[in-house]
Amino acid sequence: MPHPDTLARRFSRLQAAARNDPHPGRALRERRLKALDRLLLDNEPAIADAIGRDFGHRSAAETRLLELFPSHAAICHARRHLRRWMQPQTRSVSLWFQPARAEVRYQPLGAVGIIVPWNYPIFLAAAPLSAALAAGNRALIKMSEITPATASLFAELVEKYFADDELSVVEGDVNVAREFSQLPFDHLLFTGSTPVGRQVMRAASENLTPVTLELGGKSPAIIGPALAPADFAHAVERIIIGKCLNAGQTCIAPDYVLLPAGQEQAFIEQARRVVAACYPDLEKTADYSTIVDQRQYARLSAYLEEARTSGATIVDLAADTVADPVRRRLPPMALLGAEDGLRVMQEEIFGPLLPLRPYRDLDEAIAFVNGRPRPLALYYFDSECMQIERILDETVSGGVTINDTILHIAQDDLPFGGVGPSGMGCYHGFAGFETFSVRKSVFRQSRWSGIGLFKPPYRRLFEHLTRILLR
Repeated sequence: MPHPDTLARRFSRLQAAARNDPHPGRALRERRLKALDRLLLDNEPAIADAIGRDFGHRSAAETRLLELFPSHAAICHARRHLRRWMQPQTRSVSLWFQPARAEVRYQPLGAVGIIVPWNYPIFLAAAPLSAALAAGNRALIKMSEITPATASLFAELVEKYFADDELSVVEGDVNVAREFSQLPFDHLLFTGSTPVGRQVMRAASENLTPVTLELGGKSPAIIGPALAPADFAHAVERIIIGKCLNAGQTCIAPDYVLLPAGQEQAFIEQARRVVAACYPDLEKTADYSTIVDQRQYARLSAYLEEARTSGATIVDLAADTVADPVRRRLPPMALLGAEDGLRVMQEEIFGPLLPLRPYRDLDEAIAFVNGRPRPLALYYFDSECMQIERILDETVSGGVTINDTILHIAQDDLPFGGVGPSGMGCYHGFAGFETFSVRKSVFRQSRWSGIGLFKPPYRRLFEHLTRILLR
């Protein structure tokens, strides 16, 4: 575990380098983005192996699909658009100040911090980092102690591909994370739970450090009220696939399903078909990931036990498959009749448990979502444009995918972030470039106009001009 002095020295080195080179050119930013891309692609097998060891078992295919591919895509998107992003944006000037000019220039903030969670330790380091590097910043990254093999490998690779005054990676426990949050960064981005996000924001406030908080919450999937059988089957398939990725350990995984009353059994039957097709031997397949550690497994088991004791029905969605606490392999399960007061209905699940909640009409479904903290993501399945527009207009969430799950996070030209308890601020693509930049307003005055026309003494000319201005 790094000593706080070491942490402070690393930050000071980055901060000093940022002050000495406050506006790196496009070529240097390109070089850093290329270095990050090479780091990931050259070391794909080692990264997959490290994440697999941290999880006990993490599907190597999912690591490529959900970590390496979106990281590479984010870097390529930034490189492709970097020239345009860096150009000053011309803004209009009021008639009364013509012929002056106005523009917004994007300037690097300096030395920024990124706190990475355990569930996608590479993507949730590389995606914000690509935005920070594109914006011209130096960065200090705190990796999660829950994925120590990945953290150690990433720190080792960063030392090979970057100078220590460009990028540095910190390992360590919660005490290191606390010290990290208290550093006077020019910006701090945290991805993790809402309770920890509050602590990070509180620590950052001591230095008035601006924060971007990427949190979580209970992201609903809503099945429209009158889907055709084929559309219903499609909705169930996409919800189950989105839920089972990384064994549900995804901040934007469908957390619960709102579906028309009476369709619960049809959902379960179709869900079982989907699970059987995707994971024909779930106990042995390499495609299904395990729960990351015993603490998380025990938490999910406690949700199940509380729900069962309260009278909820637990439905196994993988035939002839039982939970394996030794390997921490937990098969996907649906919950029927889970009451609102249960932890599984109050807390973000972050695992392969899926409560089903029937509704009578769409008004009731919308009211259910709006009666709870605003979610990070929302999924709606329907072919009726008016119903889709109602959902978009009458609910508030960080992001939405229509007729699928998860995929809005993979669109680099869409900002990604939460709202209220699910997050603050956003990044990805140009939104990330803006997050890690100073938007500097620049006004270029002409010698023929300006405040000199309104200087004291305020007499006839002033009165004449102000009468014109106030018409």
